[in-house]
Amino acid sequence: MSSPIGGRAQKKRLPVFTQKGLLEVPSPTEKDWSKDDEEDYVFKDPDWELDSLPQPYRMINKLVNLLIDRSWEVIEERAAVREAELRRVQPTIYLPVLESKLNKMPHCMAVCQDYVFIGGAKGFSIYNLYNAKRICVWEKLKVDVTSIWATDWGSEILVAPVDEMGIVRLFYFYKDGLYLIKAINEVDDTSKQATCVKMEISQGGDFAAFLLQGAGDIWLDVYKLPKESWLREVEHPQLALNPKKKGRQPQLNTPEPITSDNLETDTDICFKGDIKFSLPAHIMKIKPPKPVTGTTFKSPLEVFAKIEDCYGLGSGQNHFIKDSQWEQQTAIFNATYKKYLDGEWEEEPLSMATFHFLLPSCITAMPMEAKSPAGVACALGIHWTRRHNFFLYSLNRTLKDKVDPEGVWPCAAPIAVSQLSYSCSYLALACDDGVLTLWDLAKGFPLGVVTLPEGCFCQSIHFLKYFLVHKGQNVYPKGPVRSQMMCVVLSTDASLHLVAAKGTQGPTISVLVERPVKHLEEAICTVAPVPALPGMVLIFCRNGSVQLLDVAKPQVICAFAPPGAHPPAVPWEPVFVVSLHHPCFLLRGDPPGEAESTDNASGIQTSVFYFHFDAYPLLENISRGCTTSPTDLTDDTAVPQVLPLEKRCESFLQKRFQKPENKVNEQEHWTRLHRYSLVFQRDNARK
Repeated sequence: MSSPIGGRAQKKRLPVFTQKGLLEVPSPTEKDWSKDDEEDYVFKDPDWELDSLPQPYRMINKLVNLLIDRSWEVIEERAAVREAELRRVQPTIYLPVLESKLNKMPHCMAVCQDYVFIGGAKGFSIYNLYNAKRICVWEKLKVDVTSIWATDWGSEILVAPVDEMGIVRLFYFYKDGLYLIKAINEVDDTSKQATCVKMEISQGGDFAAFLLQGAGDIWLDVYKLPKESWLREVEHPQLALNPKKKGRQPQLNTPEPITSDNLETDTDICFKGDIKFSLPAHIMKIKPPKPVTGTTFKSPLEVFAKIEDCYGLGSGQNHFIKDSQWEQQTAIFNATYKKYLDGEWEEEPLSMATFHFLLPSCITAMPMEAKSPAGVACALGIHWTRRHNFFLYSLNRTLKDKVDPEGVWPCAAPIAVSQLSYSCSYLALACDDGVLTLWDLAKGFPLGVVTLPEGCFCQSIHFLKYFLVHKGQNVYPKGPVRSQMMCVVLSTDASLHLVAAKGTQGPTISVLVERPVKHLEEAICTVAPVPALPGMVLIFCRNGSVQLLDVAKPQVICAFAPPGAHPPAVPWEPVFVVSLHHPCFLLRGDPPGEAESTDNASGIQTSVFYFHFDAYPLLENISRGCTTSPTDLTDDTAVPQVLPLEKRCESFLQKRFQKPENKVNEQEHWTRLHRYSLVFQRDNARK
């Protein structure tokens, strides 16, 4: 854009030598002169000197140069990404073993025992886990099923589907029969219909809790399930026949016989609606805690007199702060932050609840309560959104009892996420400020407090079954492992972290997957642990990829993809289920280029793909040799708490004597060994 110097009267110009940098006075002697002086001069031809362009051409010149520079930066970035992709080792991609083609879009899935329960349009279906053949279907609803639960009771299964209207129904699946027990929240008057937002069934199936919402209110209903009575009524149906069958029972809603597809299956599942089951017993109704207001008490003694056996202590409800003090603090706050408070405020949404059934332990043992059998839940832990407290409610009560929390755990910040391990031994509480508190419920003490990196906030927590790295392979130690836990934490910025805690040692946190900066399509949207593979988790990315991550290394082992996989048209919300007892997981294949729609879901051809880890060469040995005995871990430094005491003593002495600087005589060696033997005998005598 610039032009060389020119004019009407061109004069002959000689070359000009210009020096770079500042001029300096040369030294008086020639020998001290710099030998690089010639390089400090640049030859300039006067004919190539540039004029300063006038406006607006000077601005145009800058814009063109800026555009060229930015274009070149983009070209270099794309070339670097392309080169990095070529250098990066792509994981092995495995195709599904089985495919179950459906003519209706499935919305949810659950795996229990050898069956797969798929909820979709107008009801749900039951499939065989091994051959993907449908064995029965129940489609007698007017709306679709959005979520489904399946709880293993040994010889029977409790199935709980929830439809689009928020109505939850309990089904009893036993041998070759499917029974409808009760519609929990179905009423005749639809204007008074309560919607089930969330549900939870205790391990063992003794209790069930349903979070209901209706008429601008929200509450939690807790039921005790009479599973012994149900088993007796199924095995002896003549004692439980309904003699007076009504024309319409809104709570039982007896449907027509279901259809069954006997495709390569030996089991015929049929519906039996002539049995009247014992109804679940409603034991308590829990509402969100009331906002803290001024006290009506006249003296501190009156406050303590209202607290019975310290119930509710720490919830903030029993205090001695008057209304005038609250009003004074509110006025000070409004005056200080007036400029931030001006404007329209959105209505605060209803407070949602997260709840867990807790087994008997040192922490959950309630005062003055009956002893619960082993393996039966005794308490319900619950926290509400935007609240600091974690409440504990005893399950040994009736509906007539006053619903007060038997324990309150105050936190420094509102609790955002909570998660209970599958063994019900560990609990993790994540607050809004990124702080995680890890609890050992069995022993009754906190394992530690850990903070996520700055800018990271917890989105979900997933517990892993405790594993060890032995001879380069992840293994599960046989026998009980106490006060040792691992979990993966998915943060809101799509980064993945591993949190581990062991006994009295402080918890540690490490980054498994960094936050994506340039490639946002690789951000993690969902994480699922794989119990059949030690230390492995499935990560689902927004671009539709499914990868198996080894958290010990950490690195991606392999990937899974349906045949003809394609990137999703919208941000991916995968529909999948991972089996707890089988080495497999199921994934719904979405139609190409189409977003899920409930209006035309029945006319969409889709499939459910079955991935069995034993069928893949890379994972076959991992799934089969995933456990090892303590005797095989004697040379492993990572498992001192797993080994017996005598093995630990022997390993300690061997390592100590192998070092030349720690040589001791034979007498001292046998003295120490005898001392450890006495300790071992004393511990066995105490046991």
